[in-house]
Amino acid sequence: MRCPYCGSTDDHVVDSRESREGAVIRRRRECHQCTRRFTSYETVEEVPLFVVKKDGRREEFNRTKLLHGLRRACEKRPVETRSLESICDEVEAALNGREGREMTTADIGSLVMEHLKELDQVAYVRFASVYRRFEDLGDFVDELKQLLGRSPTHPAPSKG
Repeated sequence: MRCPYCGSTDDHVVDSRESREGAVIRRRRECHQCTRRFTSYETVEEVPLFVVKKDGRREEFNRTKLLHGLRRACEKRPVETRSLESICDEVEAALNGREGREMTTADIGSLVMEHLKELDQVAYVRFASVYRRFEDLGDFVDELKQLLGRSPTHPAPSKG
């Protein structure tokens, strides 16, 4: 490490501590040439995560963008922010677990919808309507029928 005072690269570590919940190591160093102390920080160099869009473009994964979309789907619904952050954690973990560090928007959308279906069915339908780009009311009704456990091609049983 180069001394910020004299430029020498001859130093030794006096003290090391974890910082920011283990994400960073803080090191106090002492220069052998000028005997002044300075601090350096060591972090793991992370490979960015990418989302492959429908048109083939690759975009860096943006957790804030995903959380914003989830909040919009859950607007005025009794869903805790902690639950939405948990969904974001799941998506991020799935991305981190992939060898190529990439995931398609289709895979991300499916993963999110799985969690939303269990969490809040109204939020699920809202998210699905945007994600699947429902073209008309029929698409919307088909999704609702599927959610209710009925086949979209078969009519509901008659009551009476």
